[in-house]
Amino acid sequence: MVFRVVLLALAAGAVVAPPPMHAQGGSLGAPSATRAFPADSVVRSIIKQRVDDKRSAGIVVGMLDDDGRTRVVAYGDPGPGQPPLDANSVFEIGSISKVFTATVLAELVKEGRVHLEDPIDKFLPASVHVPERNGLKITLGTLSEQNSGLPRMPNNFRPKDPKNPYVDYGVPQLYDFVSHYTLTRDPGAQFEYSNLGVGLLGHVLTLITSQSYEEMERERVWKPLDMRNTGVVLTPWMKAHLALGHDEQGAVTSNWDLDALAGAGAIRSTTNDMLKFAAANVHPERGPLGPTMAFAQQERAPAGGPQQKIGLNWLSIHTAFGDTIVWHNGGTGGYRTFIGLAPSRHMAVVVMSNSGGEGADDIGMHLLDRGIPLQPKPIPPKKRTAIAVGRDVLQRYVGTYQLGPQLVLEVTLADSVLQVRPTGQNVADLFAESETDFFFKVVDAQITFTRDAQGTVTGLVLHQNGADLAAKRIR
Repeated sequence: MVFRVVLLALAAGAVVAPPPMHAQGGSLGAPSATRAFPADSVVRSIIKQRVDDKRSAGIVVGMLDDDGRTRVVAYGDPGPGQPPLDANSVFEIGSISKVFTATVLAELVKEGRVHLEDPIDKFLPASVHVPERNGLKITLGTLSEQNSGLPRMPNNFRPKDPKNPYVDYGVPQLYDFVSHYTLTRDPGAQFEYSNLGVGLLGHVLTLITSQSYEEMERERVWKPLDMRNTGVVLTPWMKAHLALGHDEQGAVTSNWDLDALAGAGAIRSTTNDMLKFAAANVHPERGPLGPTMAFAQQERAPAGGPQQKIGLNWLSIHTAFGDTIVWHNGGTGGYRTFIGLAPSRHMAVVVMSNSGGEGADDIGMHLLDRGIPLQPKPIPPKKRTAIAVGRDVLQRYVGTYQLGPQLVLEVTLADSVLQVRPTGQNVADLFAESETDFFFKVVDAQITFTRDAQGTVTGLVLHQNGADLAAKRIR
């Protein structure tokens, strides 16, 4: 995924992480004094500090130098009973899976089997009604460019197990959502990061190839690159080398299993294997997948900021140092990952963390360009004390609040506890600090309900990540 657009990033929303804000817009800092990766001792000090500050359980960093040699530095806790972290530790890579999905798409285009302009209804069953708008159809290309018009998550995503939220979202649910969704913008008109869209793309590719997602990726990507310890289903070897995921509180948490949306974030891999994938991407002149990978990296559309573009799922950022970094990140409930390429220098970095809290993006970006700073340790959230509020007061807040074009907050009351469900996410309890001010315990976010002069509840304000976002009550 992994996989933080507004609100919560509860288990449902983390398979992918949207583009990191420090890599969008404005200056990215002073130019680097050197383009070479720092010494292993420097890298170790960076990740050791991150782990010692309890911002991550463990981190593995893999670097591909311009001379083709690789280096791997690891530090931290692999989880009870697991071998020490190293280049062969297995991690969930979350949304980095999306660039593997795009690699297969690019390969099929190169083979002439499909075109990026092909509408997806060409490949789906006739019973699936794919939405259109103004005569424009959702295509293979718009799904991979993240501008199909589909939302980040489907609104019929209702996981029974929040610790493994995607496991019960199957093809019937996917088809049902697609068939009943109404597009709010034209396909191709605007970038909107969508786990749903790339999950749907992966599913369509399995129909085209008549293979499962794992079979398709193994045959077309992993085997040609000798990625022997990469997969969707954990093999006995992978289980033995698994870096156990940790949640934001530092406790060991469950692995995630994706069904219909596998293309958005189902892959597990090692740093060694990911460096092979990175090497193939920064050396398109070598190997059978070179032309495919170069094609996938080509910038095709805007992606959330003036300095950022997107190819086939690969994001690219133009840095203050005059370089271009091609990248993607990922996250599931217990992992945060990053892969970054500097194609002009034939260099790459992979960062794997077995924690579902803070991301790994800033470490990877900083190693590729020291003008991009490491993120400081977050300020601990303010301690808040819950008070009792009468049920009659809580009942006034029940309703639906429009926070954005694709995001509503459903506020309900259950057993005298106010609860919030953001679109495509899990339910979270709200705790009162006053009759109008409430807070979440699962994430550092607060809600203030607003009322008019007559005392009628008209909306709310979400306070999160330093922003105050107003939402109008629509029913």
